[in-house]
Amino acid sequence: MTPAARTPSLAVSLGDLRLKNPVLTASGTSGYGVDLLPHCDLSGLGGIVSKSLSLMPREGNPPARLAETPGGLLNSIGLQNIGVQAFLDDKLPLLRQHDVAVIANIFGETVEEFGELARRIDGAEGVAAIELNISCPNTDRGGVEFGVDPEATARVTATVRSATRLPVIVKLSPNVTDITVIARAAADAGADILSLINTFFGMAVDVERRRPILSSGSGGLSGPAIRPMAVHLVYRVARAVTLPLIGIGGIRTGDDALEFILAGASAVEVGTATFTEPAAAVRIAREIGEHCARHAVDVASLVGALRSPG
Repeated sequence: MTPAARTPSLAVSLGDLRLKNPVLTASGTSGYGVDLLPHCDLSGLGGIVSKSLSLMPREGNPPARLAETPGGLLNSIGLQNIGVQAFLDDKLPLLRQHDVAVIANIFGETVEEFGELARRIDGAEGVAAIELNISCPNTDRGGVEFGVDPEATARVTATVRSATRLPVIVKLSPNVTDITVIARAAADAGADILSLINTFFGMAVDVERRRPILSSGSGGLSGPAIRPMAVHLVYRVARAVTLPLIGIGGIRTGDDALEFILAGASAVEVGTATFTEPAAAVRIAREIGEHCARHAVDVASLVGALRSPG
């Protein structure tokens, strides 16, 4: 008898962070994870990344906060969130009921705030890792100002590393001259994983009113328009550091996700696609599994397996 074909494994390990499949939701695009419950089974995901959590609740920026662009979406939400304590008390218990890794994304206006947030989350049951938002382009204080300066990146990373036993993921900004300099600074300061990229600076203009569409003037561009640039930056960072990477940027299909994986990412985050298809991340995980089954490979074997052109 011919032995049954083995089902390829979709499990990936990013250091101490182990995921049953390589697809997570991206911070800020599906609320706190529980927002997806009417649309999909969370157990079909490798992980959920929360909205950015601050010490106190934030109202965010006034409208207009979203603007569609060709192939993308501009946002200037301004990190609106319920605050870390409300997340721990009200949202996390609901997420613990599902077989999915929970990653808490945090944002501070100062290095000290990042440290305090990490300490509060450290002992919370059900949190698998912490992702540091040092790259948001939509706030006046904090955000991208930490992510464009290697010394500031290192200070925040080291502070959080000393405040938690959880794996620390540092989310990198593309709005820099050389992203590998920032990546190395985070790695040297104790980051366990890097996620990249956050959004690109962008602007949309109402030509009749002669004003920016977004109330803040500019915002962060996400969606398919940025994917080739994001894949390129993942490829570069994968060759600059030895840390595991999470790729982010314009992923809509399993093949899109596999581009990042072949370029060097061990996992991916799906964001803007969920605005039009809330269950997109679950579908993408399934499509990756179908690809692996066709080629009889485990997904972990594809990480960084990009061949030379020609």
